[in-house]
Amino acid sequence: MVQAPTPSSSASVADVLRADREHLIHPLYHPTDHARPIVIVRGEGTDIVDANGKRYFDALSGLWNVHVGHGRTELAQVAAEQMSTLAFNNNYVGFANIPSARLAEKLIELAYPNLHAVYFTTAGAESNESAFKTARFFWKLLDKPNKVKIISRRWGYHGVTMATASATGLPAYHKMFAPLVPNFVQAIGPYRFRCELEELSARPCTNPSGHDYARELEQTLLDEDPETVAAIIAEPVQGAGGVIVPPDDYWPKLRQIADRHNVLLIADEVITGFGRTGTWFALDHWQVQPDILSFAKGVTSAYLPLGGMMVSRQVQNAMNEAPADLKFMHAATYSGHPVCCAVGLANVAIIEREGLVQRAAEIGPRFLDQLHRQLDPLPQVGQVRGLGLMAAVELVDPNANGSAYYDNAVALAGRVIARCGENGMLPRRLNNTICMAPPLISTEDQLGRLVEVLAEAIQSEGDH
Repeated sequence: MVQAPTPSSSASVADVLRADREHLIHPLYHPTDHARPIVIVRGEGTDIVDANGKRYFDALSGLWNVHVGHGRTELAQVAAEQMSTLAFNNNYVGFANIPSARLAEKLIELAYPNLHAVYFTTAGAESNESAFKTARFFWKLLDKPNKVKIISRRWGYHGVTMATASATGLPAYHKMFAPLVPNFVQAIGPYRFRCELEELSARPCTNPSGHDYARELEQTLLDEDPETVAAIIAEPVQGAGGVIVPPDDYWPKLRQIADRHNVLLIADEVITGFGRTGTWFALDHWQVQPDILSFAKGVTSAYLPLGGMMVSRQVQNAMNEAPADLKFMHAATYSGHPVCCAVGLANVAIIEREGLVQRAAEIGPRFLDQLHRQLDPLPQVGQVRGLGLMAAVELVDPNANGSAYYDNAVALAGRVIARCGENGMLPRRLNNTICMAPPLISTEDQLGRLVEVLAEAIQSEGDH
């Protein structure tokens, strides 16, 4: 059996770093940010191990996605067996394969009752691109060709391809790639700590329960003219924006707004799907059903790239009833890839068998309570927030006002992350916010240790 390449000496590690530095372009790349990369060679359970043998608790589950933990040989075996049987055949019309059909059936069983069909992709951005095109396709079939705009929200993240970056509400992803794609419009998001409805000098928000963020989005929709809007896209909990949990009435209102103005509602559950928030899919927290759901990440626990969108029966019926000359001309080489789908099936089976969704529902609130108890008293902690097994700690400069209250804490957050790494914990920094999304198999002792290390890092680095 061919073994995966691993460095076996300091010389080989240095050679890997040389090759990496000279020939590999990383996501979000700048060489100053990549001066001292960690060479990861192995994953075991909740931990990853570097080339020097140091272990780290994977506090963000890779990138929010290693739900069942690392080193699951069962998933590797499923992939190997499928590769040895049928590694690939295109899944375009006229062909079918067993794993993609079975996984589609299983996902529809697990998802919201109104969803009825699946289109597979290989990543979250591709899933959202597919959702945007499907929304436009749907309205054109209904003889409403002007309904093309997509409304998203500031602080939202939907990917960084050209269309998804245009929906993403984080300016750092726009600066060097503008102009953005036309007909993508951003509305105010439900960020109650940094409230856009109050003056900068009033931050943090002085009246978080007194603002109707859904109504603000509706006003954007009205300003754009609902007859030109195809869909609203939103994450149930905004992930890369800093784990922004909306008010409890927010999603029910979004559903009502979409229905009232005859637009589709797209739930971007790339991060929140497959148990991350304590339900299979996060809108169950608010008893809301979307017209289209985009997913990726947790469907395979990142063991292979897989994503997709699920559509309502109404959208599927429109596809099925379209004239042949207006058929769904959307495609991807790897849609319904048999190996990825086989691993997806096995991964979902693990989540079910081990009760990991319920586990997130049970230990997530205790994890969040620990964060509150140990971190809320620290002056550099502006807010602790989260849902299920995703949480964030937003750091601030308590001695500053206005935008400096947040901006001055970016450097602190960087130092906190570095100190956590020294102590074997790997959360992730997003500007001045520390984000965590531990594997769903994490123990309460491990989560408790994460909180302790984070608290110590904030206290120590906050005194500098």
